[in-house]
Formats: sequence, structure tokens, C-alpha cells
Amino acid sequence: MTGKRILFEAPVYTHEAAILAAANGVDRLELCADFGEGGTTPSAGLLKVIKRQVPVPVFVMIRPRGGDFMYSPGELEAMLADIKILGDVGADGFVFGALHSTGKVDVDACKRLLEAAQDKPCTFHRAFDKVPDQFTALESIVSLGFKRILTSGGKNRVSEGLSVLTELLTRAANRVTVLPGGGLTAEDLVHLNQSGFLREVHSSCKYFRPSEGSQQKSEVRLSLLDQTEGKVLTVDPALVQSFRNTLDDLR
Repeated sequence: MTGKRILFEAPVYTHEAAILAAANGVDRLELCADFGEGGTTPSAGLLKVIKRQVPVPVFVMIRPRGGDFMYSPGELEAMLADIKILGDVGADGFVFGALHSTGKVDVDACKRLLEAAQDKPCTFHRAFDKVPDQFTALESIVSLGFKRILTSGGKNRVSEGLSVLTELLTRAANRVTVLPGGGLTAEDLVHLNQSGFLREVHSSCKYFRPSEGSQQKSEVRLSLLDQTEGKVLTVDPALVQSFRNTLDDLR
């Protein structure tokens, strides 16, 4: 028991999810678009409305497309513009990352994005899990001035990357916050908390509710993902509350 509250961040993709997450124990939102691509830049309008209705900070994903994390000059310009636009309508922080084709951190691109964010905190997202060497990347990201790193330990899920995550938490110490996320479970939390450096966690507590459009043609499919067709992505309030209770029990 450390006595210190562990911060709970949830990625959200819809207005409904943002409201429910903030009302049921989430301390910070990561606002994204395009669940199927793992998150892209959301609309300024959505951010503006959410900021008027939630009491918690909202960090915003800056990613112009899915596929990879190597950006052309034009895409980088769009990212810089999005930081300005979304910052002006209330973003409390930003979430982004850029890589070279070798998998190493694109230091120059990240510097430009960090400069555009000015004094707002920035998270290096799970592009970190695609690099060949997480420990070398950690040092690059610390040197750049990111405030946190979202990671599953270089694996698909936190449970598979626990040993690397534990080492990252220890090496990062108080220089940067390592934010475990990616299929995070209660069992993972107990293990990670033993490092003594677990300060924040990232979990979606997602739920796909059936669409209320019962009279619409079900045979017409507009989504490439079977998981989302005819459903609305939101969060499960009970899961959020349960996760929050688990975190509080760790103190």
C-alpha cells in the first residue's frame, strides 16, 4: 500500500463513452477517432462539446491516419495544424509518436510536434511497442521531453509484456511516467504495482451496445469490422467502477 491514488486514463471514441467514463471513475480521457485503426485524430467539434461536459482532463490523439507511424512532410504539417486547432478548443494534452522505417524514434518529427504543443503535456503512444529496442527508445523519449509513454511492453497485451514493462517502470523511475495499457487486467496491476513506480494506467473498459436503429436495413454493411457493424462503441460503467475499485485497493 503506497497511499497514493493511481491515475486511471481511458481511451474514448465517442461522446457517450467520454461522458460515461468521466462519470464513473476515470481521471483522464484520451480522445480518439477510428477504433479499428487503434486511434486517429478526433474532430475539434467533438472535443469542444466534451470539454464543456466533463470535469476531467482530455488528452487528444494526433495521428492523421492508421497503418504505420512514418509520416510524410504533408502529414506532419497536418499534425502540427491539428495540435494548434485542438489546443485552441481545449485539449489538455496530446498523444502522438513518430518512427523511422528502421523502427527507431523519429526525433526530428517528435521535436516539431512537441514544440507545437508548447507547454501542454505529451504522451508517446503505442508506436513505442513497434520499436526494436524499448530501452533505447525510452532514453530518446525522455531526452525529447515527453511526460509519459503508453506501452504494453512491446507485446500485443500487457500480460505478454510484463517483464519488459516492469523493467521500463524501474528504469524510467521519476524521469517519465510509464503508462501500461493494452488489454490491461486486474492481475497485471498487482504485478506492476510491485515495481513501486506504477503511477498511472490506461484501460478502455469498452463495450459495444446494439444500435437503436432497429428499422434500418441490417443486410447493408458499412463497416469493415464485424465487431462494430450495427453497434455503437461506448464504455461499460460497471467495468469502469470495478477497475477504479481495483486500483484503489492497491494503495
